[in-house]
Amino acid sequence: MLFAGSFPLRSYCLRDVSMIILLNAPLKAAMAFRQSIAYLPSLLSLGYFLVGLLAVVPQDGFITMPGQLEFVRFDDTDTLRTLLSTLIAGMISLMVFSFSMVMSVLSQAGGQFSHKLVFGLVTERHHQWVLGNYLGTILFILMLLMVPENGDTPGTWRSLAAYLGTAMVIHCLALFVYFIHKTSRTVQVNSVVAGLHLATSHSLAKLKLRQQSSRFTRVPALNSASVSGSQALHKIRSSRTGHIQSVDFAKLTELAATIDGVIHLNFSPGDFTLADFPLFYVDAPTEPDRDWADQALAQLSYGEGEAIEGIHVHGLTQLMEVAVKSLSPGINDPGTARLCINQLTDLLRLRMDFAPCNAMLDDQEQLRVSWPAESFENLLYRVLTPILHYGRDDVTIGLSLLKAVKSLSLYASDADRQLLQVYADRIIATLADAADHPLDRDFISARLNSGEHHLTLPDRLIYR
Repeated sequence: MLFAGSFPLRSYCLRDVSMIILLNAPLKAAMAFRQSIAYLPSLLSLGYFLVGLLAVVPQDGFITMPGQLEFVRFDDTDTLRTLLSTLIAGMISLMVFSFSMVMSVLSQAGGQFSHKLVFGLVTERHHQWVLGNYLGTILFILMLLMVPENGDTPGTWRSLAAYLGTAMVIHCLALFVYFIHKTSRTVQVNSVVAGLHLATSHSLAKLKLRQQSSRFTRVPALNSASVSGSQALHKIRSSRTGHIQSVDFAKLTELAATIDGVIHLNFSPGDFTLADFPLFYVDAPTEPDRDWADQALAQLSYGEGEAIEGIHVHGLTQLMEVAVKSLSPGINDPGTARLCINQLTDLLRLRMDFAPCNAMLDDQEQLRVSWPAESFENLLYRVLTPILHYGRDDVTIGLSLLKAVKSLSLYASDADRQLLQVYADRIIATLADAADHPLDRDFISARLNSGEHHLTLPDRLIYR
C-alpha cells in the first residue's frame, strides 16, 4: 500500500498525464491523416475548391475587368458549357484510365515481389499528387457547370475561369505523362529493392541516433518465462488486435514514475498482438488501477501491415521475402534474389555497428521501461535461412550467401564472427549437397576462400 501522504501526488500526476494524453489525441489524429493516402488529394482538392469558389462568385461591384480583355469572352453560354462538359468528360476518362493502369501495375508488383509492398506503392507521394490534381480539376470544372452565369453571354470573369479550367486539363495531361514514367519505374526490380534498402537504412539511422540519448540504455534481457510466471508482476492486457507500430517510451516512463514501478513490455514494436494479450508486466508496490492501465495502453500506436519506418526488422524481412518470391518456380529470377542478398549484406553491416537499446531511464536514472530487442543472431536467422532453404538447389545463390557472410565477418565482433562461422559452415554444407557433378564442385571450391574474410573455410568442397 502507498502512504497516505503520497496519494495526492500520485493523483495529481495521473491527472496531469491524462490531460497530456487528451491534448495529444488531436495531434495523433492529424499525424495519422498526414500518413494516409487521402492527405495530399484532400489538400489539393481544397485548394481547387477555393479557386473555383472565387471563379463563380459574382464579380460585379468587387472586381472591375479591363476593357482589353473583352476579346476573351465567349459569344454565348452554350459554347462555354459545351467546352466545360467536354473538359470534365475527358478528365474523368483520363482519371479512370490512369488508375486502372495503377491497379494493373500493383497487381503485377504483388505477384512478382510481395503483397506487402502494394500498399506502400499506393501511398507514394507522386501518386497522391497526381490524384489530387485530377480530383481538383474535376471539382473546379464541375463548379463552373453547376453555378449558372447571369445574362445571355458569359462575362469576362467566367470566360477567364473557363480558360483556367482548360489550362488545368493541359496540366493534368502533363501529369499523366509524368505519372506513366513514375509508375513504370515503380515496379522495376532495382527501384523496388533500392527503395526498401533506403527506407530500412533510415530506420536503422533513427535507431542508432536514439542510442546517443543518455536515457536509453541496454540491460540484460529478461527471461520471458520467468516474467510471465511471476506472481509479483501485475499484468495489463491489450484491448484490441493489430500490429503495434510504435510505442511512446517517454510517456510510459512518466507513467511508471507515478507509481514508482517498472514496466516490462511483453512485445517488440512491430509485433502482431491479440486482444486480451498480456502486453505489460508492471513491477510496482501496488497493482495499477484501470485508469492508469488505460493511459498506458494509449501510448501504443497500431497500424496496418508491417511498416518499415521505425522498425528496421520489417525492411530486412521484406527484402528477404522479395528474394524468396523471386526464387519460386513461377518467377524463377535468381538475379533479383542476388540483388536482395547484396542489399541485405549492407543493412546487416549497418546493424552490426551497434546493439539496440532495450530500456529507458527516468531523469533520476532509474529503470522505468524495458522491452525485448531483436538480437543479431535472430535477425541473421530470419533473413538468411529462408533464402538458403528456397535457393538450396541454385549454386549461385549459395555462393552469394557465402560471399555475404564472408563480407560481414570483416566488420563483426568476436561473438558475431563465431555466429557467421556457423552460417558459413551451413552454407557450404548446402552447397555440397547441391553439387552432384565434379564440374560444380570444382567451380565452388575455387570460390570458397576467395575475397577478404575473417572466417575459417576449407580449401575444397567435400563431396557428401
